[in-house]
Amino acid sequence: MRLLQLLHLSGRLAILGSAEAALWGLKSLKGSCNNFCTAVCKDVTYMELKNLLKSKKIMLIDVREPWEILEYGKIPGSVNIPLDNVDEALQMNPKDFKEKYNEVKPSKSDSLVFSCLAGVRSKKAMDTAISLGFNSAQHYAGGWKEWATYEFSEKKQGN
Repeated sequence: MRLLQLLHLSGRLAILGSAEAALWGLKSLKGSCNNFCTAVCKDVTYMELKNLLKSKKIMLIDVREPWEILEYGKIPGSVNIPLDNVDEALQMNPKDFKEKYNEVKPSKSDSLVFSCLAGVRSKKAMDTAISLGFNSAQHYAGGWKEWATYEFSEKKQGN
């Protein structure tokens, strides 16, 4: 139904003289589908993240600000690259990346998982990484809030 509405709207706009405006509706549909698909397909759960960290087959990038990590803590094994630096960091040469983040720069085929406080910034970071060709990028939607809750609960139960 939405596609028919957009095509109808696109036809009206084309008649009014702007082919570019007519395509807007179709681009909008494509964009929303793409965002929906990445949101559904690229989320990592707490248990999945825990297993991925144990396997050491991912790079976990925490995109919160350094003060947030100092104040609240971080997921063990994560690398802090604030959201505003993700685009630049993923395009750095390997030597500069290693110097700045004390980690080997991931290749485009490496598995990346982004995290933040509650999944908003990590989703943006994942979208940035995917746009740069890092097709194995995912994000931990639960973020630090969920991680800390589970970890506290496990420690309390003695697991």
